[in-house]
Amino acid sequence: MSAMEGDPPPELTITPPLLNSANPWATTLEDLQAIFDSPHTGAITTRTALLDGFEHDDAAHQYAFFSPTTSLASSSARQRAKGESAPAINPQEDAATVNNLGYSPYPLSKYLAFLKKIHKTVDKKSPQHLKPIIVSVTGTPQEIRRCYDRLDAFQDEVPNLTIAMEMNLSCPNIADAPPPAYTAAGLKAYLDVLPAAPDLPVGIKTPPYTYATQFADLIDVLRKSCIVVTRSSLMKTPCRLSFITTCNTLGACLVLGPDGKPALPGDGLGGMAGPPLHPLALGNVRTIARMLKGWPETKHVSVIGVGGVGDAEAYRRMRNAGAYAVAVGTALGKDGVDVFAQIAKGFTDKEK
Repeated sequence: MSAMEGDPPPELTITPPLLNSANPWATTLEDLQAIFDSPHTGAITTRTALLDGFEHDDAAHQYAFFSPTTSLASSSARQRAKGESAPAINPQEDAATVNNLGYSPYPLSKYLAFLKKIHKTVDKKSPQHLKPIIVSVTGTPQEIRRCYDRLDAFQDEVPNLTIAMEMNLSCPNIADAPPPAYTAAGLKAYLDVLPAAPDLPVGIKTPPYTYATQFADLIDVLRKSCIVVTRSSLMKTPCRLSFITTCNTLGACLVLGPDGKPALPGDGLGGMAGPPLHPLALGNVRTIARMLKGWPETKHVSVIGVGGVGDAEAYRRMRNAGAYAVAVGTALGKDGVDVFAQIAKGFTDKEK
């Protein structure tokens, strides 16, 4: 095979390296504007959207806070995930979440409308125009390509913003649709629809991997996607991804309330996030970051670490594990946008 040809895809620059993950607290314009306006975030991520929106049902799709110490949900934590104020929680105890949510009820077009409004607030001379907006999307491979094409065209409409796309291939809560990133074939189908040379930074959000073969399969699929076959030769090109966000919630978790009943409706099962996920997330970050750096075609791919970060110490652990940037999910729901200031307050001068 010939030497690698071509340039790597656009770099995703996040300064400071702190942002939110795609989550229920990044759903509305007000949510996104507040995160964008924070001087302590270097990027923002929208809640994951489908082209036509997700059929959200308040009665069926919910989240609950629970104590990592007792594994019990607070009695007031049962909360419909749309249209209501945040649940009353014990900030010292209820630091973790379990949810059976799907995706945003808003379609991609709604988020583009939100971003146009945010764009109007940005001065080209302000550092804010350098703050990337990661639009998280999902759907079939063909729908993902349509999302990319829309975002690529949309970038011209918002010159004071930097648009990136995250393919969420890891939600554990969709019936009869297991996370595509758990299988080589599933992941390959999404990589295959990306343009050969993306104009926008593109990344994937992966599920929690728990054994070595899963990590090996991920890197193997990424490397194989870099091989281009011509009539006369095999050509190797840089991986088309700019970043990997790891990891999403851990599925099939059951949290009970003090009354012994499931905190979530239906069978009570959902994806778990927050401090209990943190060690697994650290392991995913370290393993993926090291494996990416081991190959010339993937060494440019950055890792965004997410899972159980709510203070400067957890942020620092993520960075030490190899995360280029660190995203916050559950702690944003618990503490609001102030969580970014709380984390930044613990930065050393070198980390600022």
